[in-house]
Amino acid sequence: MTFNIQPTLENDQILLAPLQASDYDALYAVASDPAIWAQHPQNDRWKEEVFREFFDAALRSHGAFKIIDKVTGEIAGSTRYYEYDAGKNTIHIGYTFYATKYWGTGFNKAVKKLMLEYIFQYVDAVGFHVGVNNIRSQIAVSRLGAVKVAQVDMAYAYGPNRQNFVYNLSKNDYLH
Repeated sequence: MTFNIQPTLENDQILLAPLQASDYDALYAVASDPAIWAQHPQNDRWKEEVFREFFDAALRSHGAFKIIDKVTGEIAGSTRYYEYDAGKNTIHIGYTFYATKYWGTGFNKAVKKLMLEYIFQYVDAVGFHVGVNNIRSQIAVSRLGAVKVAQVDMAYAYGPNRQNFVYNLSKNDYLH
């Protein structure tokens, strides 16, 4: 079954819209806060030259979204689907970040719910790559029902490779 890797998804609070080149300034205004990246393996992503590479890769992926808070109309962050594997019937969700004002509010869970409920119509499992020091994101994916299954060395555009945990969430184990 084929699916759209970059659909528009929404509920009463959130709009996930395909990321466009014209979204750069508004998204960088969010991403330029160093606090967002403090636990991230690439903790200098707040720098414009580093973020530019991240943003351009997001556009090239054709699976990236801007996350819009429908209450305020503001861009809250970004996320994407990536690494679809038709043979294993899996896909990854990641590269997610939010303005700090959305931390601890349930916003991430609501975004992931939109994404998971859509994609589980087409795949059997979803993977997540999470930095070994990114405790906040490890907790967040665990709360979805995802299980840590591996540790891998991942390449980043700037700087050395970095260690990430791999989490897996099967359709049957998803905690709505």
